[in-house]
Amino acid sequence: MNATPSDANVTFGHDSRNLRLHTLARLRWLAIAGQTATVAAVALLLEFPLPIMPIAVLIGGLAALNLFMTLSYPETQRLSASTTFLLLSVDLLQLAALLFVTGGLGNPFAALVCVPVIISFASQPPRYSLALLAVALIATTAMAFSPFPMPWYPGQTLVILPVMLFALWCAVVSTMAFAAFYVYRISNEATQLADALAATELVLQREKHLTQLDGLAAAAAHELGTPLATISVIAKEMERELKPDDRMREDVLLLRSQSERCRDILRRLTSLSADNEEHMRVLPLSSLVEEVMAPHRDFGVKLELVEKSGRAGEPVGSRNPGILYGLGNLIENAVDFAREKVTITVEHDRDRVSILISDDGQGYAPDVLARIGEPYVTKRARADKAGGLGLGMFIAKTLLERSGARMEFFNSGPETTGANVRIEWPRARMDANALK
Repeated sequence: MNATPSDANVTFGHDSRNLRLHTLARLRWLAIAGQTATVAAVALLLEFPLPIMPIAVLIGGLAALNLFMTLSYPETQRLSASTTFLLLSVDLLQLAALLFVTGGLGNPFAALVCVPVIISFASQPPRYSLALLAVALIATTAMAFSPFPMPWYPGQTLVILPVMLFALWCAVVSTMAFAAFYVYRISNEATQLADALAATELVLQREKHLTQLDGLAAAAAHELGTPLATISVIAKEMERELKPDDRMREDVLLLRSQSERCRDILRRLTSLSADNEEHMRVLPLSSLVEEVMAPHRDFGVKLELVEKSGRAGEPVGSRNPGILYGLGNLIENAVDFAREKVTITVEHDRDRVSILISDDGQGYAPDVLARIGEPYVTKRARADKAGGLGLGMFIAKTLLERSGARMEFFNSGPETTGANVRIEWPRARMDANALK
């Protein structure tokens, strides 16, 4: 009941996180163009002396490698994590070598060594990204000992004191580490959110499918009616042609009776769908809550429904699969962590509809309470119960908020213990009559 995709070991592959070769190739062409333009500006406009031959070899080598890979592989080629690590390492070392022959850490473009590391932490597994970070730290340290002078006006030498070089090294390394950590956290949360939303869509489709089974039964009855009628007619003709003592007559009578039985079953299915269609599509608020509570009554925890506003004038709305699943998941979670009792309090007035789900357990742990609704928050204060606040809670919260609900999670007051969830909708979102 209320199974989440995680319960069924549904996993979402991360092959889509593998970078395309075409993406890296474009970024590399951009880097080559930027390096060429910078060197041209420094040499031609500023007329600073530069070691042109090493620079040309480094930029030309990177361009040749990029051209070879672009022509050798299709644009849709996706790279494995190890291949991406090697390519980003080449980019990083080429840039570090270019900076090494143009002044090392004193070069104002030294911070660009952070770029391959940031790309790796945004898209690759941590072990490869950490390895690239180590390569970047070694390259950055080597740049601090560059014997090549900074390009400067002819006849002048720009001297950078050791203390300034150390400060530049600290600045580049701290920028690299902070940017890498920040990008990794953002990318990881975005990936988890995308997987959780995909799981949400699967659950919603499953719930919609279950609500449509009555319509499918009616359609099947309609489609099967014609061939069964043909079978019945043929059986009657065969019965009429056979003599009373024919050995096949008994089989034909059985065939006819069974075809009539099938037609009766299909007729009942059709009438059942027609009679109950309106009941399945629209139901009062009290019936909706009772339907959600029913599967959780036989687990040793008392379920109590409190209708503060009574049933007079209660909203009557569509049978929303998202609301049914979301409320069911919240009640299941409350039953899992309750000691003896779960109370569902329903209120409604002219403007709003509110459902409060309360249990008498130990409540939410403070660190969990601050993060409820995020995917993969998987623990609560009670140690003898597992799960309950992970992907299923995220899916429930997402589905309920899509229906227009506003949710609030809080613990009971100091005199009592227990966790509480309040779900509140504008009445117009829960009452079909309000939309007319």
